[in-house]
Amino acid sequence: MLTEILLGLRLDGVEYGRCAMHTPWAISFPAQRSARFHFVAHGACWLRMQDGDWIRLNPGDAVLMPRGSAHVLASSPEVPPVAIEALAREPVAGNIYRVHDEVAPETETALTTMPAAAADVLFCGAMRFNLDPLHPLMTMMPDLMRAGELAQRDPAVPALLEAMEREITLNRIGACGILARLADVLAASIIRAWVECACSDASGWIAAVRCPVVGKVLAAIHKQPERDWSVTDLAELMGASRSSFADKFTRAVGESPARYVARVKMFQARHLIAREGMRVAVVANRLGYDSEAAFSRAFKRIVGHPPSEARTN
Repeated sequence: MLTEILLGLRLDGVEYGRCAMHTPWAISFPAQRSARFHFVAHGACWLRMQDGDWIRLNPGDAVLMPRGSAHVLASSPEVPPVAIEALAREPVAGNIYRVHDEVAPETETALTTMPAAAADVLFCGAMRFNLDPLHPLMTMMPDLMRAGELAQRDPAVPALLEAMEREITLNRIGACGILARLADVLAASIIRAWVECACSDASGWIAAVRCPVVGKVLAAIHKQPERDWSVTDLAELMGASRSSFADKFTRAVGESPARYVARVKMFQARHLIAREGMRVAVVANRLGYDSEAAFSRAFKRIVGHPPSEARTN
């Protein structure tokens, strides 16, 4: 099942920016639903997650924030940050732009610019996963993933980092577009390397997926989320009695079979509504609910808001 999930994992680039910043500088990035990606091409900088400590990033370092957590990048921890929205942007093509360390004219805040100094160059991106935030794999991911820490798990990671560094160094025609595609692949590679690390822990949801007994049940649920799964159906897949199955499943996954099936249905529902534009009534029928009202109640109970808000939340 893990292989199927990783094979189907897609990251759609929302926007990318090549940022050339002259010391001293600091940029604050607000929390967002899309993932954030940063690659340090030239120079070095510091990163601080909300309520966290400062982390040093060196040339060639790359980080992924799968949940788009709020954070700050700075040439030094002492520099007051400026919001990323305040900096001037120069469109390159499509969803790619260049960021300058002068603020946009309508803002009052300004960064000190030193044109004579060598710039710190970053390549930043916002990416959208095709997995819903409710997906267990997404909820297990840490707020911050560092490519360097995972490189030993995946030989493709250092090669991708080197390719990105070459593209920025050579500054060839179309470099930003190639960097955007490399960033997508690198982010997916970081996640794969993290999954392989997590698998070795033999605990949590990933361990349950890898279990020959429980994993078969999880795979069936994820493959057919629209099916009206009963405890009896799932117990038969495991080859166990209802009580024995329920106990093994809950201990392995951390929640009851019914609760897990309901959650899988709801993140499938949110994907169908938000990403594929399906009407709520159609989704309710597709996922086996007797009425739109029953589906809406279940959706709000698990997701936290009614399905009508799924397109904007």
